Amino acid sequence: MIMNVKFLLYIVVTIFVILSLDSININQIFKKNKVFQARLFILFLALSLIYLVTNFIYDFAMYSKIL
Repeated sequence: MIMNVKFLLYIVVTIFVILSLDSININQIFKKNKVFQARLFILFLALSLIYLVTNFIYDFAMYSKIL
């Protein structure tokens, strides 16, 4: 049951992270013709944000039940 909630939370957070990262223009940060590196950076940034936000929401919900 707990893993199902966390899995659903991962799906919801993934959608929000992708939508939020889509609004950022990072082309100005990277050098010209470095498309692969830019996409790899966005992938790692998205995975990191998804993990951190999901665990924060999940832990916050679990600890607020205890209190």
